[in-house]
Amino acid sequence: MTPFETIEIDAMMAACDGGGGPLGHPKVYLSLAPLGRVECPYCSRLFVNRAIAPSDKIGASESPPESPAEGSRA
Repeated sequence: MTPFETIEIDAMMAACDGGGGPLGHPKVYLSLAPLGRVECPYCSRLFVNRAIAPSDKIGASESPPESPAEGSRA
């Protein structure tokens, strides 16, 4: 299931209440550690820390690509 909404923040702790006032959900505090992102279990909003996960695509590979020089030493 894809996240409902992606919210970029500068902190490692997010507070989510669903954003709908009386139609929202109970306020929960979510830790973004260790990946710098977390999905709210109530509304599926995705909170992403800008410094740790800068503008990468959601669902993209977490590991960097290998360079062609690696593994080919003479």
